[in-house]
Amino acid sequence: MRNLDITTLRSFAAVAETGGVTRAARMLNLTQSAVSMQLKRLEEMLGLDLLDRSGRTIALTPAGEQLLSYAKRMIALNDEIYARLTADNFEGEIVFGVPEDILYPVVPRVLQTFHASYPRMRVQLLTAPTIELLGMLADAEIDLSLATEVDSAGETLHETPLRWHGAPGGTAWRQRPVPIAQTRNCAFRPAAIDRLDAVGIPWTQVIETGSDRASYATVAADLGLVALLEGHAPPQLAPIDTGDSLPDLGTIKINLHLGRRQDTPFCDLADLVRRGFGALPATVAAA
Repeated sequence: MRNLDITTLRSFAAVAETGGVTRAARMLNLTQSAVSMQLKRLEEMLGLDLLDRSGRTIALTPAGEQLLSYAKRMIALNDEIYARLTADNFEGEIVFGVPEDILYPVVPRVLQTFHASYPRMRVQLLTAPTIELLGMLADAEIDLSLATEVDSAGETLHETPLRWHGAPGGTAWRQRPVPIAQTRNCAFRPAAIDRLDAVGIPWTQVIETGSDRASYATVAADLGLVALLEGHAPPQLAPIDTGDSLPDLGTIKINLHLGRRQDTPFCDLADLVRRGFGALPATVAAA
């Protein structure tokens, strides 16, 4: 009788999910050699090649794609059994603040993993602009928060480029003054405006709104531009290659800010967030 090992399946699923052994190892808090050894053992046991290593990134073979769906179900069932039988004493709620533009791809995976370990703990997800979330954290209205910031005001988990975005094939970026459609409370607005002012490019605010949807609709109509994290733009917008016509916007830090809680579920959730963003490549595409 042959039995598949859950730890090995977990490493396989992590590599499939992150696209690399290094990022999977960081997510699982294991060494690269340990993950590689587990993958080799799994392939030898099944007598199948599960990963296509011929390209720059690791891809799944047809057999690997078939195994992945089974592996996810087995891991989920294993975690559910363990959590139901061992974590009954944990109850309560954690309020987690996240800016809407960095919800994907990490946060859903974090919440799923945390729920498997603490099924009786409720995580209330609250989305708002960074400045509002940090104010709520200071007032103890939320327990922990992610933030998109130019400076390292919190614990930096990841850094990604800030890019100009407009309508696909649009020409608004050629206009002077530059039509800015950023919401007034967006954390990226000061960074974009400061870069324009620094190089002497005039700009004008073309919409007064606190709604991201209204902002994106204006940009999709080719009536303005918006600064967004690379890989996190809605599908109706596209990054713009402006050459030297507009200034480079630099990078934005994704920071973690913690409240005063020290209980085990809270610390475990914070650690899952760290590992999730730590497993991302340098430039991440939205899921």
